[in-house]
Amino acid sequence: MSTAAPSSRLTAREHHLPAAACAALAVALLVGLPEVLGQTGRLAAVLVLQLGLVLCWVLVTGVQGFAGSLAVGAGAAVAADLALVLPEDPELGDLLAVIGIGFLAVVVQQMLRRPRHELVASLSGAVLMMVAVASLAALLLLGSTDAGSERARVALLAMGAALVVGHLVDAGLPRPQLADGVPRGLLGVVLAVGAGAAAAVLAAGTGDALDAERSLVHGVVIGGVAALAALVASYLVVEVTPGGALDDEQRFSPWTLAVVQVALPVAACAPVALALQAAL
Repeated sequence: MSTAAPSSRLTAREHHLPAAACAALAVALLVGLPEVLGQTGRLAAVLVLQLGLVLCWVLVTGVQGFAGSLAVGAGAAVAADLALVLPEDPELGDLLAVIGIGFLAVVVQQMLRRPRHELVASLSGAVLMMVAVASLAALLLLGSTDAGSERARVALLAMGAALVVGHLVDAGLPRPQLADGVPRGLLGVVLAVGAGAAAAVLAAGTGDALDAERSLVHGVVIGGVAALAALVASYLVVEVTPGGALDDEQRFSPWTLAVVQVALPVAACAPVALALQAAL
């Protein structure tokens, strides 16, 4: 018995160019709004990204119980942000309570809906969405001090450069292909990591928070995490946009898919950037 490789009805350009544009916009919000509005701007940018992920995730993955899943996801986003904004000395561990209560809310929401078809898939999809939303809240801790703001800018620019370069390279030359049916290549991953490292070094050169060696470590680590998470997100997009005849309502806008392709890597990078800030 053989399993066919996934194939997408999207072209390589449709798969990558909207995602590259969304990545640039997301980083512009995450870097620009705190410069103008301080922590309030950072909160607004993170909340926009969280709510965008919730809406697009529920649409794209087909999580059952549409309204309930949206409510749980939005509630988790607000609760996670408040858990890191309201305390005088917030810690990442404060999110554990949000994730625990959110998990119970997801279970109750999925068990109450009728009929309960695709229960396991919907439950796992909703839980992953909630964890990603909570992970995005970690970005709120990056700029708690002046030095932290500079490091946050370095991390975000490294992440953005890695995502944009990876998508642009794979839009034109996804070779050698890393997975059958997925327009992602090894060249794109390597150049994405290099772009992340270069962006981090250049960004750190404008401030005093990081020297060249530590900024290089930031760039390589965050660029690597962003590139690998983007590969996973691309595989997800291919899975939900199969080739063949589909009903019109099953077609997703490339821009809807792009939000998922950007928000998931950002969620993966957020706690890593926070850990690097504490360790280096």
